[in-house]
Amino acid sequence: MRTESVTHAMVVPTMLGRILDVLEDRGESLPSLRHLSYGGGRMPAPVVERALRLLPHVDLVNAYGLTETSSTIAVLSPQDHRNAVGSTDPVLRARLGSVGRPLPTVEIEIRDDAGRVLPPGEPGEIMVRGEQVAGEYLSHTATDADGWFPTRDRGYLDADGYLFLDGRADDVIVRGGENLSPREIEDVHLAHPAVAEVIVFGVPDPEWGEVPLAAIVPPAPVTDDTALEAELRTLVRARLRSAKTPARVHVRDTLPHTDTGKPLRRLLRQELGAVSGSAR
Repeated sequence: MRTESVTHAMVVPTMLGRILDVLEDRGESLPSLRHLSYGGGRMPAPVVERALRLLPHVDLVNAYGLTETSSTIAVLSPQDHRNAVGSTDPVLRARLGSVGRPLPTVEIEIRDDAGRVLPPGEPGEIMVRGEQVAGEYLSHTATDADGWFPTRDRGYLDADGYLFLDGRADDVIVRGGENLSPREIEDVHLAHPAVAEVIVFGVPDPEWGEVPLAAIVPPAPVTDDTALEAELRTLVRARLRSAKTPARVHVRDTLPHTDTGKPLRRLLRQELGAVSGSAR
């Protein structure tokens, strides 16, 4: 980027985290960079905060969309980023973890499993409608009679219309009849200094139906995986509760992602699903 004097770039979350690691290690900046867009997967708020600290001259933009919606349907603007990081209001600051507000050309609703529209703060399936929404496939059309397209993504809107993603509907872990959000458990892990990356996923369990497991990548080699696992499970139990505590925490060198940065939970389920057990 320095050699080519790059001014505009678009990255996925994993890429941004690694760029920031290099900048911090070398004590460098990117003076030519003016605009940085990110998307393709959930961006942890601590990574965004680091980016704003290390690249204060850069306009950051987060965008959310799908192929079926002709890409972007919500945007977190540069000013949204600066307002959030400079605020002591927890509601404003939490917006660093959002994907911003819907574009003026689309409507977004959050619905429960029965199709009821949910109020602000209540998580459910994200529905979108607008002229840019196709929702059409070779064999069928996914939009309903009123033009609403089910994204299969879960999330919620805050009182001012900022959209927060909560993972894919298929990623929800159903433990003993209770729906658990992987994102909530991942955020607690990311608050620990020994966790650089994390993916939480559900695996079959004979007692509970499913239990959560976590796979993490530490920023540096760990001397005692067992001690770190116990520490992280204790942290989740204290901040959330025992039902949301991973049955196991696996320490790994890397985590599987798609080319656009989305976590491949399916591969982790296949690889680590046989090693479960009950969370206590």
